[in-house]
Amino acid sequence: MAFSTFSLSITIFLMILQVLWNTSMYVNGCYTSIFSFGDSLADTGNIKQIASITHTDVEALRWPYGETFFHQPTGRASNGRLLIDFLAESLGLPLIPPFLHDKEDDKVVEFGQGVNYAVVAATALDTSFHEARGTVNAAANVSLGDQLRWFKQSLPFICNNTSDCRNLIGRSLILMGEIGGTDYNNPIVGNKPIDELNSYVPLVIDTIISAVNELINMGAQTLVVPGTFPIGCSGMILTSHFFEKEEEYDNRTGCLIKFNTLAEYHNELLQSKLNHLREIHPNVIIIYADYYNAAMQIIRSPDKFGFIEMVLKSCCGGGGPYNYNPLAKCGYEFATTCVDPNMYAYWDGIHFTEAAYLILFKSLFQGPYTTPQFNLLCPSSTFKDGVGLSGSQLQ
Repeated sequence: MAFSTFSLSITIFLMILQVLWNTSMYVNGCYTSIFSFGDSLADTGNIKQIASITHTDVEALRWPYGETFFHQPTGRASNGRLLIDFLAESLGLPLIPPFLHDKEDDKVVEFGQGVNYAVVAATALDTSFHEARGTVNAAANVSLGDQLRWFKQSLPFICNNTSDCRNLIGRSLILMGEIGGTDYNNPIVGNKPIDELNSYVPLVIDTIISAVNELINMGAQTLVVPGTFPIGCSGMILTSHFFEKEEEYDNRTGCLIKFNTLAEYHNELLQSKLNHLREIHPNVIIIYADYYNAAMQIIRSPDKFGFIEMVLKSCCGGGGPYNYNPLAKCGYEFATTCVDPNMYAYWDGIHFTEAAYLILFKSLFQGPYTTPQFNLLCPSSTFKDGVGLSGSQLQ
């Protein structure tokens, strides 16, 4: 994507930020705000403005996305709130608004306590890498590097000088992703060989680590760096590789082994690199969030969390064994939506439902799936259970 297309719009957004960023304060004793980077698992609406500017059709902007909580599409790739929404609520912060917001939005005052730079379909690696391999996603073509540039461009409008900015960043929680999933998903659907996909992993990890290191050098004191989810369990991947041999599937979960092994390789290398960063920056809290195993507990035991036995089947989609059809995606003609999304872990064959995101949030930020454990670092983090979710999902 040519970012000159965005230049005027981004300038307007920055001017609004300058006016509005004057209300930061410690809300719960832990963090004044959240800065978020990533892809569709964290985007709270940036894709809405990108699609408006580029006239791109995006599923997340169609009904029934957003039906459960917001009662309209917001750009979130789910039926309701995302993990980052539950995290913000637990910290006593408002839902974190997108950087590329509507200048007429009457809720922009909430920029005082966080900004979200994540974008649907964003990649860790630059667009040029994927263009050379024919694996660009037309929805956004935004990379982690682009998001970091937006972050740097916005700082002069939300803090007065370098020292002020370092203090602001140091008091904030940095959520670095999830990012990297799209770098693998698009090539997998494009039938790239597994050896080629494995060769991407060190490049993706180095890009993430470089971004984390850059944020630390800018003053970040607490960063959450998630691993990737079990790629081989998503309906999109399972459908695109439907005719794999029987031995390619995990007997217990039905997920494709080789793609989950790819995700495990990503996560292991990321953790190794993060350990090295901790040695370099011993006074910085770098938290690894184990998205993979937090999700696998749901996939292995869906009944424990109140989900249907066929846990890999999506709530919204165009049919097939996983209710995912690339010719009838959620939000488009011929796609249908389940009666009760709270009984489904997967929303559209790629992303999770609000009910699943709540479980993931609790497992990660109020449970054992972060290293070091987040709720021991921020014990004042609380969350009031949402309305409409079953008791088993809220335990």
